[in-house]
Amino acid sequence: MIGATDALIGFALMLGMMFLGVPVAAALFLVAALGAAVWLGMPMLMAFGGNSWSVLNDFTLTSIPLFILLGEILLRSGMADRMYESLSDWVSRWPGGLLHTNVLASGVFAAVSGSSVATAATIGSVALPAMASRGYAPRMALGSIAAGATLGILIPPSINMIIYGAMTNTSIGRLFLAGVAPGLLMMALFLGWIALASRLNPEICGVPAPTRPLGERLRRLSGLAPPIVIFAVVMGGIYAGWATPTEAAALGVLAAVALAALARRLSVTMLHQAFEATVRLSAMILLILVAAQFLNFVIGVMGVPQAMTRLVAAMAGSPLEALLLLTLFYLVIGCFLETLSMMVATIPVVFPIVVHFGIDPVWFGVFLVILMEVALITPPIGMNLYVVQGVRGEGPISDVIRGAAPFVLVMLAMVALLIALPQLALWLPDRVFG
Repeated sequence: MIGATDALIGFALMLGMMFLGVPVAAALFLVAALGAAVWLGMPMLMAFGGNSWSVLNDFTLTSIPLFILLGEILLRSGMADRMYESLSDWVSRWPGGLLHTNVLASGVFAAVSGSSVATAATIGSVALPAMASRGYAPRMALGSIAAGATLGILIPPSINMIIYGAMTNTSIGRLFLAGVAPGLLMMALFLGWIALASRLNPEICGVPAPTRPLGERLRRLSGLAPPIVIFAVVMGGIYAGWATPTEAAALGVLAAVALAALARRLSVTMLHQAFEATVRLSAMILLILVAAQFLNFVIGVMGVPQAMTRLVAAMAGSPLEALLLLTLFYLVIGCFLETLSMMVATIPVVFPIVVHFGIDPVWFGVFLVILMEVALITPPIGMNLYVVQGVRGEGPISDVIRGAAPFVLVMLAMVALLIALPQLALWLPDRVFG
């Protein structure tokens, strides 16, 4: 069993490499390889090939490039821009202006893509140039995009909820419905924080967008039609039983292509650009996923996650104490594990604890996903931080991290609300399914 000191040294080494500019995937792999070579021997290091194949040879992961491609088509056909502009017409005069549009657009796009990373990449590409031209504070702009994009794994369809449901034999239909109210409430809390921060420090807001006549604003609401249609196709296919989530993602891509053709925005050049961007972003995500999964495999063999979950079970005397300890546990482990790896590594050990304390598995799925949202914007492994920074292209990543930090506190407030009021998640699935 690895000692706590050795684990901390490995964590510090990984952090150091990332701050020195070593790519995330390389830092993850180097720490995992070093741990495997020192603690488990060279044969375990040779398991990287088989581990990588098992990670990538997963039908569910096919939905990642499909959802990214869907987002790229929406972006490059101008549909994402029109959606963003339609929303900005109605909120640009709120305290915070376009910062609200970032969160709302992320929520709408999350309901189409099911992916936080795709949401961050798409909304970031649309919003950052508009906000820079109007003089918004970079940190707040970047933080609102990174945090808003986390809604992609809470508002259905959610790839992470599908994986959780498969691993715990929990109804995916119930999980999807359970994520609706918390997702909308989380969005409202983000908007509330932006309004409060803008009141306290008006300098974070740039030049207000011009107010358009009511008739024009109503006409421009047509920009919301494409994401609504695609959401209906994706979710309708899943709930009607016509398609698996991965197949529904493919249907969403076909719908996006058809809508782009109807808008006369479909061209070989546009598709080439969308495919190229999809390959680049998918390669980055999957490389990080492979490296994170290998690190997860190594520390799993060492017994680190299992030891931590056993400690939670031993220390908890009531369901509330168990949830508080699990919250702390996931906040810590989310700092150095990718969200999918975090879920795969811990659920086999954590879920029996959940069952032991009589915690509803559907409710716990929402609870876990919110904590995974926190992990998406906490360094050093917060995926959304790196995606938004990649879209930005230049400037220190510390701007993104500092901008997202207040939203982490908002998410923790949401966790507290969910613990205090479990029906926030359970009311809708109970009404629909009984």
